[in-house]
Amino acid sequence: MNSFPQFDLSGKVALVTGAGRGLGRAISLALAHAGADVVLGLRVLDAHGGLPAEIGALGRRVLPLQMDVTNLAQISQAVDETAAHFGHIDILVNNAGIAPGNLAEHVTEADFDATLAVNLKGTFFVSQAVGRVMIRQGSGCIVNVSSQAGFAALPTEAIYCMTKAGLVHLTKCLAVEWGKYGITVNAVAPTFIETPGTEECLADPVFRADVVERIAALHRIGKPMEVAGAVVFLASSAASLITGHTMVIDGGWTAR
Repeated sequence: MNSFPQFDLSGKVALVTGAGRGLGRAISLALAHAGADVVLGLRVLDAHGGLPAEIGALGRRVLPLQMDVTNLAQISQAVDETAAHFGHIDILVNNAGIAPGNLAEHVTEADFDATLAVNLKGTFFVSQAVGRVMIRQGSGCIVNVSSQAGFAALPTEAIYCMTKAGLVHLTKCLAVEWGKYGITVNAVAPTFIETPGTEECLADPVFRADVVERIAALHRIGKPMEVAGAVVFLASSAASLITGHTMVIDGGWTAR
């Protein structure tokens, strides 16, 4: 008889980029709750809002590191420090991302370059650095945070949508290349979630009502832990045969 699925992450080491708030914070806590020790990749080292103490209270080890994903030297240093401190890296969550909104005809080159630098270039080079560690280990799991915007057009978010669609395909490419090393690569694609990043736009009652209506099946805004649960699943051995897949977490938005 085959063993039952296991969702326990005890003994695993997880690195989460953009860990200081919102989805990154929830994902870090959920991974720790599932048993993993957590490395917090932070653009501003002290901007973690007490997260290390919360993870420590769960009985897990935690290592906050300076990690601006647009800075390749910081990426390399953070990954080296993680590997040296823990001896291995089992899980990478590429959560860092930005979404400067603007009508397509008004997008500036600076906004274009900044969005690609974080969402695509940063994700690729973090994956490359951690992937090299995982290749040496012969195992690992990468989860990219894409968006429903990779599947559905959002007005004023052309560049963001483009990068999130790019992450969906990058997920497939890395899964195919690195599967032979025992590495799975998947992604999650959330809808609008109640986070500091969406607080301003969701405070507009007209915008919020439109979003709730478009979340066709459930008609409510998502919570960070509802995304974190999917990440924990994909990081666990229960998902060992899943790779190259993007799990859409959108309450039915794209089902229409």
